[in-house]
Amino acid sequence: MFGVVFLYSGWLMLQVADGKLDHISKGQGLHMQGDFVLAGFFPLHFNVKESDNLPALVPCNEGTANQHGFHLLQAMRFTVEQINNGTRQQRLLPGVKLGYQLYDTCSISATMLATLDLLEYNSLTKREGDKNPNYNTSQGVLAVIGPDSSSKSFMPAFLLGSYLIPQISYESSNEMLSNKLLYPSFHRTIPNDKNQVAAMIQILVRFNWTWIALLASDNAYGRDGMQSLYEQTSDYGICVAYQGVIPNLRPNTVQTMRNIVQNILKSKVNTIVVFSNKVPLSKFMPYVLEQNVTDKVWIGSDDWAASSLISGIPGIQTIGTVIGVSIKFAIIPGFVEFERKVFEASLQHSDPDEVSDVSMSQGDECLQSTDLYSLARLDFPLEKYDITSSHNVYQAVYAVAHALHFALGCDSGQCQRRKVHPWEIVFWLKQVNFTLENTSVYFDMNGDPPTGYDLTCWVWKGKSWSLRDIGTFNPDPITLTVDADKIEWHNADYSKQIPPSICSPPCPRGHKKLLTGQHRCCFDCQACPADTFLNISDPTVCQQCLPEEWSPEKSEQCLSRTVLLLDWDNPLSIALLFFLASCVLMTSSSAIILLLNLNTPVAKSAGGRTCLLMLAALTAAAMSSLCHFGRPSPLACILKQPLFIFSFTVCLACITVRSLQVVCIFKFASKLATSL
Repeated sequence: MFGVVFLYSGWLMLQVADGKLDHISKGQGLHMQGDFVLAGFFPLHFNVKESDNLPALVPCNEGTANQHGFHLLQAMRFTVEQINNGTRQQRLLPGVKLGYQLYDTCSISATMLATLDLLEYNSLTKREGDKNPNYNTSQGVLAVIGPDSSSKSFMPAFLLGSYLIPQISYESSNEMLSNKLLYPSFHRTIPNDKNQVAAMIQILVRFNWTWIALLASDNAYGRDGMQSLYEQTSDYGICVAYQGVIPNLRPNTVQTMRNIVQNILKSKVNTIVVFSNKVPLSKFMPYVLEQNVTDKVWIGSDDWAASSLISGIPGIQTIGTVIGVSIKFAIIPGFVEFERKVFEASLQHSDPDEVSDVSMSQGDECLQSTDLYSLARLDFPLEKYDITSSHNVYQAVYAVAHALHFALGCDSGQCQRRKVHPWEIVFWLKQVNFTLENTSVYFDMNGDPPTGYDLTCWVWKGKSWSLRDIGTFNPDPITLTVDADKIEWHNADYSKQIPPSICSPPCPRGHKKLLTGQHRCCFDCQACPADTFLNISDPTVCQQCLPEEWSPEKSEQCLSRTVLLLDWDNPLSIALLFFLASCVLMTSSSAIILLLNLNTPVAKSAGGRTCLLMLAALTAAAMSSLCHFGRPSPLACILKQPLFIFSFTVCLACITVRSLQVVCIFKFASKLATSL
C-alpha cells in the first residue's frame, strides 16, 4: 500500500515539476467561501479509462455523467446550507459560516490529484496565516467528505492521516481502513465490510445454501470482501465451489469474463455471492446474459444490489432472485425540494458564473471543475439508493459541524473567533453523539458507525423494477431477521419454496458421509453397521458403542444393554437354593459316611478314595451355582464357569476310571488273566 501511494504521488509530483500539470487551484474548483472550508470528493462522471501501469489523468468530463455522484454532491451542498441557515434546529454554529470545495473524483488518479491540491491549498493558507492571523483568511480545508469507494480512499486516507486532516467517507467500507495506525484520521458513516460479510454469511446459513460461488471486483473492496467471506464459510459448513475476480473490461479480458461464467455453470451452484462495485459488475453482467445463466440466487453487496445501473441492464430480470445487503434507509427532509430548486435554476441559467455564491474554475481540466447547472439540467431521478447514500453524506457533514461546535465552544450561544486546526476536529469527532431523523450518529474507536443493514430483494412486475425490504441485520449482537414470505423466488411455480443450493442431499438417519472430493459438502452415504452409531459432531465416521451398550443398524445412538439378574429373594431362586442345598447335603453326607468306612470291603469295592474324590467334585460343581445369584462380583464372574467345568470334569474322570476298572475285572479276568 505504501509503495502504491508513493508511486502515485511521486509520479504526479514529477508531472508538476515538468510543467505538464498545473494542479494548484488555490481553493478554486466548485467552491463556496466560508469561515471554515470542507472538501468534498464526489464522482460526477464515470467510465473514465485507467492506465494499466501509471495513473491516468483523463479529464473526468470525458466520461458519462454519474447521477449517483451528482446527488451526493447536492447532499453536501444542501447540508452546508442547512447548517449555515440553522433551518434544521437551533443554530449549530452561530456566527460561523461553512464553505466547501468540491472535486469530481471520477477515478483514483483524480482523487489523488484532488488530495494533493487541497494539501497544497492548506499549505498556502498556512503561509498566509503567518502574515495575517485573521482566522477568516488563514483557515485551510478543515475536513474531507468522501470519496465514494474504498479503492479511492486508501491513498487520501494515508496522506491526510499524515497531516491529521479528518476524512469522513460515505461509501468506503473496506475493513482495512479501520486500522488507526495507518489511517489515524479516517472515519466513515457507512458500516465496515466486516459487518457486511457477517450479514451475507447469516443469509447463507438462514436458507441453508452450502454450495456457492464467490465473485468479486478487481479492487480492494471486492478482493478483501471475497477473501473475508471465503475464510469464514468453512466455520459455518459452507463450501465455495468456485471463486473468481471480475476484471476491468478491456478487449483482452472479454474471454476471461466468459470463462468465469462457464466455470460458474460447470460448478452447478445455485447461489452466487457477488462482492463488487456496480460499474465493473455492469460490464460483466452482459456476458452472464449472453450464456443464458438463469434461475440462480444472487446475493449482492451494498454497492450494487440497489443500483439501477445493474437493474437497468436489458434482460437482467432473467438471472433469477437477487437478495441484497443495503445501507439502512433514511431520508433527508427537504432534500427533494432542494434538488428541484437546483433543476429549476439550471433552466434559467446557462452561465456558471451566474451561480449565486458559488465559483467554479474554468481553465483547470485536471481538477475536473464542472458546470453544476449542466448536470442539474439532466434532471436525474432520485432513487432509494441515492437517498440512502446521500444521508451518509448528510451525517458526515453534520458530524464535522458538531465537532467544530465543540472546538469553538458554541454551547454558550456564540462561537469563539479563533483558528481551528484539523487535528482538533479529529479529536472532537470521537466525542460527537447526536441524532438525525431517528438515526444515531457517532463513531467507535476505529472511526466506524454502529449501524447495521437492511436486506432487500428485487421485485419485477413485467419490466418494472423495484426493491422490497425483507429483513434487517444488526452487528452487535449479530442478529438476522428475514421474512422469507416477502421474497419472490425465481421459480414462480413454487414461489414459496426456497431454492436449494447444495452439492449432495443430506444423508438419511444413521448413514455416514463418504467424501467424494475436496469439499466436505460433496459425499455419498453409507449405513452404519450394528453396534455402531453416527455421532452428529463427526458425520463421516460410525463410532463403536461401549461394551455395556448396543445399537441396531443405521443407528444415531447406542442403547444401554438390559441387565437380567436372578435375585436372591426371587421365588425361583429360593426353589433352586432349596434343591441345591438338598444336593449338597446328599453328596456331603455320602462323603462323610464313605470317609468313616473307607477301609471296609464295601467302601473299597465302591471305589474308595476315587469315589470320595467324585463326591467332592460333585459338591464343588453344585456350589458353583451360587455365583449365578444376585449382581455378580468380579470374583464370581471369574469363578462361576471354570469352577463348574473343572469340578464336573473331575467327576466324569472318576466315573470313567471306575468304569474301566469294573470292565477290566469282570470281562477280561477270565480271558486275559496273564496280562491282567
